Amino acid sequence: MTDEAATLDRQVAYLERVRALGRPQRFAGFVACALGVAMMVLAKYRLDGAPWLLWPGVAVIALGWILFVYALARRLVWVRAHPFDPDAPDSNVGDPNIAET
Repeated sequence: MTDEAATLDRQVAYLERVRALGRPQRFAGFVACALGVAMMVLAKYRLDGAPWLLWPGVAVIALGWILFVYALARRLVWVRAHPFDPDAPDSNVGDPNIAET
């Protein structure tokens, strides 16, 4: 394998690791937003604008956005602490057996 191919493999592993950071939180945020919208639609069109279901729907949507922002901030902090270095020796960036600090 050439040096360029090895660097490309390390970069791909690094990008996969970055994309995987916060994936459960992003998915939970998406589900929370969808559930909040469903609650609001149900309250508005089936229950004639029942406020006991509208405001909790808004709160669930806000929780979903908080989870999105948390996942984004977590990823940003990790990337700033672990920038990709193409000149680094063979690193274990994508290895799930290595514990990250």
